[in-house]
Amino acid sequence: MRTGVMPLEKKRPVRLTGEDREWLERVVRTGVRPASMIRRARVLLELDTSVGEVASRPVIAARAGVSIETLRLVAMRFAETGGDVHATIARKKRDLPPVPSPVTGEVEARLIALACSQPPPGHARWSLRLLEKHVALIEDIPDLDHSTIGRVLKKRNCVLT
Repeated sequence: MRTGVMPLEKKRPVRLTGEDREWLERVVRTGVRPASMIRRARVLLELDTSVGEVASRPVIAARAGVSIETLRLVAMRFAETGGDVHATIARKKRDLPPVPSPVTGEVEARLIALACSQPPPGHARWSLRLLEKHVALIEDIPDLDHSTIGRVLKKRNCVLT
């Protein structure tokens, strides 16, 4: 252990209530749950200081079958959630999609209006590929793939005739 670094037990102590401890033991022993959830529940039970002295990090890691880094991350998550065991062992919910959709409400409305308008001369009806070509020509609408255009129109029950 490096000097100047406080042990995990003192830096982020995990104190569970009796009710939380019972619930975590049920999570570990019964039911069908994701393995990662069971693993984090085991870690919390091992790190719990309310039942007595906590073993060293390598011993806890070996008992729970995880790395020392996982112990640190679970203890940190427990501290961040304010001691909420449900939020600690559950999977984090993603705030936003990683890439924002190019189809906004305005783009969707313009696309539907274009699909409902008269097709260009020489065409009997709009096709998805024809819409794709015309969308590419309009400057204030982002270039969309024909499959994306089809998805938008299908979502709004707009049938190409």
